[in-house]
Amino acid sequence: MKKLFLIFSISFIFIGKTNAQSADVKTTLQSFPYQKSADVSNAIASMQSWGTKEWKSVLSMLNDDSLKLQATYALNAYVHAVANDAAKNNAIATTLASAVSHAKTYYAKQFIATQLSTLGNDVAVKPLAKLLKDEAQCANAAIALGIIKSNAAIDALKAASSKLSGEQKKQIDNVLAQLNKPASPMRALTLLPAVSVNPVQHLLQLQDRMEAAKNPLQKKAILAEAAAVPGFSTFIFVSKSLQDPEMKSFVAPILARLALADKAIRGEPIRKALETAIPLIKGEDSAILVKSITAHLKALPYDNGFVSLFNGKDLTGWKGLVGNPVVRAKMSPDTLQMAQMDANDKMYQGWTVKDGLLVFTGHGDNLCTVKKYGDFEMYVDWKITEKGDAGIYLRGSPQVQIWDTSRREVGAQVGSGGLYNNQKNMSKPLVVADNKIGQWNTFHITMQGEKVTVYLNGQLVVDNVTLENYWDRNQSIFPLEQLELQAHGTYVAYRNIYVREIKNDFIIPLNEEEKKQGFVSLFDGSNLDNWVGNKEGYHIEDGAIVVDPSHGGGGNLYTKDEYADFSYKFEFQLTPGANNGIGIRAPLTGDAAYVGMEIQVLDSEHEMYKNLQIYQYHGSVYGVIPARRGFLKPTGEWNQEEIIAKGNSIKVILNGQVIVDGDIKKASENGTLDHKEHPGLKNTTGHIGFLGHGDVVRFRNIRIKKN
Repeated sequence: MKKLFLIFSISFIFIGKTNAQSADVKTTLQSFPYQKSADVSNAIASMQSWGTKEWKSVLSMLNDDSLKLQATYALNAYVHAVANDAAKNNAIATTLASAVSHAKTYYAKQFIATQLSTLGNDVAVKPLAKLLKDEAQCANAAIALGIIKSNAAIDALKAASSKLSGEQKKQIDNVLAQLNKPASPMRALTLLPAVSVNPVQHLLQLQDRMEAAKNPLQKKAILAEAAAVPGFSTFIFVSKSLQDPEMKSFVAPILARLALADKAIRGEPIRKALETAIPLIKGEDSAILVKSITAHLKALPYDNGFVSLFNGKDLTGWKGLVGNPVVRAKMSPDTLQMAQMDANDKMYQGWTVKDGLLVFTGHGDNLCTVKKYGDFEMYVDWKITEKGDAGIYLRGSPQVQIWDTSRREVGAQVGSGGLYNNQKNMSKPLVVADNKIGQWNTFHITMQGEKVTVYLNGQLVVDNVTLENYWDRNQSIFPLEQLELQAHGTYVAYRNIYVREIKNDFIIPLNEEEKKQGFVSLFDGSNLDNWVGNKEGYHIEDGAIVVDPSHGGGGNLYTKDEYADFSYKFEFQLTPGANNGIGIRAPLTGDAAYVGMEIQVLDSEHEMYKNLQIYQYHGSVYGVIPARRGFLKPTGEWNQEEIIAKGNSIKVILNGQVIVDGDIKKASENGTLDHKEHPGLKNTTGHIGFLGHGDVVRFRNIRIKKN
């Protein structure tokens, strides 16, 4: 232990003076991910005074999926800031080199290897050479040594090649082959050290480099670097390589770790990518990773995630522009339909898809989403040419501005991203964050109510500003309208267009008809006041009761009150293979399927349940009365169900279809179907509950009426 401590201590000769002079780690890390260069400059200055305790704290965070995000941003920024300073480069390189042996996870090892390659310091050669023996890390270590490209690094690669075999030897030899070529591109593929490169800009550069990459080795180097840039956009970028036969196995674990690190990475594109990635994950730590990402995927919400607005192939999901929101509202349905057909025909005159990009050629009107949006979060990349002018309409209203900042005659020197048509509220962006003409830029736009927030290339340019109604300044912005890409007579290209609807009001009140019928709410999306039992395993998320194994899911959640005869309505959403149940007339202890009754809640059409008994399918009174099959909606969609209990009569209505209508006394008088004792069939009252089996299931809009 003394030897290890000495090695770690040496690494801070140039970095820190004393722990007493070091900045507080937690406070410093709050600057990341940074939006303004001043913020990160102060943070990096603090990091230069850190001692052993502070650096060990940050490096240990890389091993924890719940903590690694800010540590990744901070270390990445610090490395790029000091890479050209010989003394500081050597100090942080020594620190990271000594930390390799302490890295426990694939992510931590890969990230440290990437940072060491950026520093290009020979102190990294020895720990990276050891990583070559790690089957899962061999490619990452080989690429890092190839980028360092010193004599010591090349000797380490040659030595490992002579001792290793199989896939590891192949990976090392591929790097050596690239190094032997004239004007090797490996060093050119690394990110030039610069304080101004924030994670969003870094990702834009990686995408440019990927377009220029000419062989699998270069692509792997880029993707390995991308793995250290957490977030939704990185996931989308990396996931595109799942279509590359030579890359898919390499990127699969990267995607898994990106998803595990950030719960905001959600939506149908994410689900499809992870479903593709899971079978491709191999190697030493695959058992743990596959188990973790499989559980994560099962718990991933189907609702309120990102969807793609552009498929890279055609204009599906888009339409031509008809007037403005005020004009459209005055049109009759028939007139609007005719006008829309005409606009759609004209749409193709100005908008086209070329090389996977959505391009406006300079002729025609705005391109509009078919769907209307209320509150939303949006990512979109854009690129213009000289003198370019464009914008993005939010809820049919102009606009988040895009233009060539050299056009001082129209005031473009203030930069893109501002709410150009505002008169009373701020219209100019906070900073100029545009990239050079011809380079890609990215917006992250959030709109909630009237308020808009815009990040351009990772910098905050609009901070929660009210967007005014350009079409009628006497009223607020429209609550629900289309998004539009502005046609303003100049070329503009778009890619990576993703949007997520933000649902703020998850409370579902009783409707008037239900009130007249005598229903009361047991759960409206806001609280579990009417329930007792496992409130850790059953928690509220996006207005639904979620049973989740990661929260101690399993066990039962019961109504506080008991019910005899009743009508019980609810909605539920299954995940693949999920199993739960509705206990009725049950006590609070014992197995409700027997001491009460259980109405099955089950993804019984899943392949894993192909050999079920007839009394086990969804909706069945478990072990007693079988249900009709074929009326569950596809997994991930919300189902509506009603259970009606009156004396011995039990009726179950699923999505409008009666699937059970039977008499429990008659059904069990000659013994039950499962040949087991069901004393609960004689109960005349009891609690209603969810009977968890460790699977993720969601319930919402729960109402009951006593009959």
